[in-house]
Amino acid sequence: MSLSIVKSVLSGGVVEIAPRGEIDVDTAYEVREAIAEVLAKGRPTRIELNMRLVTFIDSVGISAMVAGFQTAEVSGVKLVVTEPSRFVHRQLWVTGLLGLFGAPEPYYAGTAQPEVLPGA
Repeated sequence: MSLSIVKSVLSGGVVEIAPRGEIDVDTAYEVREAIAEVLAKGRPTRIELNMRLVTFIDSVGISAMVAGFQTAEVSGVKLVVTEPSRFVHRQLWVTGLLGLFGAPEPYYAGTAQPEVLPGA
């Protein structure tokens, strides 16, 4: 499977980078390049890496995310992960990197988020 990446400018100077597909040894460089390209064009207030549509990520993909985080940090820009798929969330949790990327809750496609009942 291939990887496609959509970049969008959100309100408040936030740039969203939304990969779709598999981030692995063959495609991880695309994530690094997308982050570098955003930073080369200016200094957004934040970069949101929306991982909702990522179906697979391996160690090389995780490494690319960390490299992107470091590149953004050197530029004074915060990079966070938003809406990670359950697979991505699990990989970030297992590697101990969930907190580095803002400790996002996993995205549950087609299901309602758990409801918190009063007094529970």
